[in-house]
Amino acid sequence: MEFKNFSYLLILIGTIAVPLFFSYEKQLRFYSNLKYLLPAMLFTGAIFIIMDLRFEQRVIWQFNSEFTIGVNILNLPIEEWLYFLAVPFLGVAVYEFLNSRLFNFEHPKIFLALSLFLLILFGVAAYLSRQKLYPFFIFFLLAIYLGYTIFRERFTKHYTKFYLSYFVLLIPFLIISGLLTALPIIEYNPEFNLGIRLFSIPIENFASLFLLMLMNITIYEFIKERRIY
Repeated sequence: MEFKNFSYLLILIGTIAVPLFFSYEKQLRFYSNLKYLLPAMLFTGAIFIIMDLRFEQRVIWQFNSEFTIGVNILNLPIEEWLYFLAVPFLGVAVYEFLNSRLFNFEHPKIFLALSLFLLILFGVAAYLSRQKLYPFFIFFLLAIYLGYTIFRERFTKHYTKFYLSYFVLLIPFLIISGLLTALPIIEYNPEFNLGIRLFSIPIENFASLFLLMLMNITIYEFIKERRIY
């Protein structure tokens, strides 16, 4: 096994290293909320893994075995399974950090308006991309889940920190996803996406990140606020 076989795994280790270090910071104390985050990650990760498996079978994307350690579960590299734990962990850590540092910074009406705009945008994007399976599926799910979140109204008070955390998360995401697509650890079939890339990253991946974080944080807040266990 060569050093480059550890590339994907090392990227994931780097993804969780900083939030793991700061999770024990006294003011943040993020580690105490991990019991609420884990169910959110497992539920959301299961949905994304099912999508991942189906898309990999359809050759919408493929994983380059030169950059993985060679351990597969259901035909997916184990690193891909860990991805749906590492990235949400980073994202929710950013979200909680912003909650602790910008406690009084709240503009729910502005971000509710933004959510309504995005709901329309995602719906239109799903319709226009209906011939391309990957973007259609992502935008369609986004429209449904964001619409559900908006009309349930329980998440409105969290909009400000959610959007801020998403925008902050874009910085490490550009590095993480940029490495995954540039090496390339993941290779995308251009027949199934829009063909629009930011650097080497398909534009659909940013929508996928939005959905991943929205699902994780809404479920995380639901469990945390109700102290189910």
